[in-house]
Amino acid sequence: MSAQNNRNELSPLDQMLWAFIGILLTISGTFLPSSLVGPTVSPEGIQIPTSIEELQIYPLQVTYQVGAVLLVGCLGGKQSATLAQIAYLVLGLAGCQVFSQGGGLDYWREPTFGYLLGFIPAAWICGYLAFRKPPSLENLAISSLAGLGMVHLLGLIYLLGLSLARQLSEPLLQAMWHYSVQSLPGQLAMVCVVAVVARLLRWVLIY
Repeated sequence: MSAQNNRNELSPLDQMLWAFIGILLTISGTFLPSSLVGPTVSPEGIQIPTSIEELQIYPLQVTYQVGAVLLVGCLGGKQSATLAQIAYLVLGLAGCQVFSQGGGLDYWREPTFGYLLGFIPAAWICGYLAFRKPPSLENLAISSLAGLGMVHLLGLIYLLGLSLARQLSEPLLQAMWHYSVQSLPGQLAMVCVVAVVARLLRWVLIY
């Protein structure tokens, strides 16, 4: 990967490469449930594992989709990440089965569509902040948090719009709980993972 200026912005070729990678990661992440591996936690305390077999798998109750959006922002910058999410939405609305519930123009009726729309500004703001300062772990985590916040902001606004238009099949507060509050713990854990992975890859790729 090559950098062009003092802010480590990538070359146009690298940006196109990351945009393509971003599309693939977002599509694959949509259908992959996420989990973390760690020591076993019980009422007696934390059991320090002495072998791989003793590690416990903890499902995060979310997929890798949002993590893919944020990771490409941290690695490819605002232009690559935004282009990847625009292409992802276009593919889905064109009928490709890349959304979690399928695809097609009628997908706008899905309560989660607002969150998908939020991927575009989330990718931009995450990519912008990630390349505005040196790629420290703290900066990458803040960038990812800002992107995650944008996803939920657009998602909640869309839920409100569906509710006002009487297109929401459940009470608004219940939908907000279902699609935002319940997914936040897993997505916040995903932010931590993204920050660590992005920091390591930025160090390996020297930019």
